[in-house]
Amino acid sequence: MILPDIERLKSLVKIAAQEVLLKDFGHSEFEYKEDGSVITPADLAMQNRLELELKQQWPQYEVLGEEMTDAEQQAVINTENGYWCIDPLDGTSNYAAGLPFFAVSIALIIDRHQAMGLIYDPVRDEMFTAVKGQGAYLNDQLLDHRNLQFTEDKPVVAEIDLKRLPEPLAVKLVTESIFASQRNIGSSAIDWCWMAAGRFDIYLHGGQKLWDYAAGSLIFAEAGGQSISLDNEAVFRGQLEIRSVLACFDKNLFQYWYEWIGIKN
Repeated sequence: MILPDIERLKSLVKIAAQEVLLKDFGHSEFEYKEDGSVITPADLAMQNRLELELKQQWPQYEVLGEEMTDAEQQAVINTENGYWCIDPLDGTSNYAAGLPFFAVSIALIIDRHQAMGLIYDPVRDEMFTAVKGQGAYLNDQLLDHRNLQFTEDKPVVAEIDLKRLPEPLAVKLVTESIFASQRNIGSSAIDWCWMAAGRFDIYLHGGQKLWDYAAGSLIFAEAGGQSISLDNEAVFRGQLEIRSVLACFDKNLFQYWYEWIGIKN
């Protein structure tokens, strides 16, 4: 299978993000969608630009975007030739508030499998990419943390989104201290990438949408990480569904959290 040229994709996304997203960052208007999430003109402008340019470059693939309706998204998933799954602006609330934690996320899905993933953080100019079976990269440098070792006295920096976790688990996390420090960046795309770069030890999230994990989970896996949902299934299953996440590099630490959370086999 001949995949799209990753260098052409990287250039396309980088230029678009710098021209569309950085232009209004810190002083963007915003509105609330029906589900309570925030949307800005940049979300729509970036989605329209990516959809146009991706179809111009690779017309054989459809485009699934966050701002499409559920019916439109499902129709794309059912296509036979494959599709781009895009989040034009992941971390919209941060973007609207002037917090520099947002990114563009794109995954190529073929036969319900992740073939390629790209996440670009325009503030830090960090480009994370992965092609299935070819490793993960940050700005063309290979990411590989397969030899990371966990020791019991190592302080654990955990990226945890408490809001979306089941209430009993959220309470357990708050009342039983099993990590030294906890973060919540507010961008799932950046979460996956910073895990891939070794900046967090544990990642726990209770509910991500397809475009939140399609690219990031591939990048993390290609960097040598392991992840699972809280229902003991693969995070990515090629469906339009919300998924939970437990992710880690170190096998011992992963197993410890797996058992502590009580994930059932």
